[in-house]
Amino acid sequence: MMHDSGAKNPAEKIIVHVDKDLEDLIPGFLSNRRNDVASLTAALGKGDYDTIRVLGHTMKGDGGGYGFDAISDIGGALEQAAKSRNGEEIWKWAGELSSYLERVEVVYD
Repeated sequence: MMHDSGAKNPAEKIIVHVDKDLEDLIPGFLSNRRNDVASLTAALGKGDYDTIRVLGHTMKGDGGGYGFDAISDIGGALEQAAKSRNGEEIWKWAGELSSYLERVEVVYD
């Protein structure tokens, strides 16, 4: 499901090529996604599926625009899981997002 991953080893770096014009925006974008992991976990703990749906929808829309197709894919999966109130899937995709953010390495072209 994740386009720019290709990583078989969970510790392996994921290289993402991003337009140099976005260089100033990327650290904040990635930092906000790290905050989203905490927000997703907190919302899931409260059964707040609406917040999870909105976070997923936003990631789905923003990820590709910044060059992070995998974040769009994860966001779409989170949005769907929230609509069906599937806590197990939400937990899985929040973990995928966390893992992705730990391993992603940005190369500016």
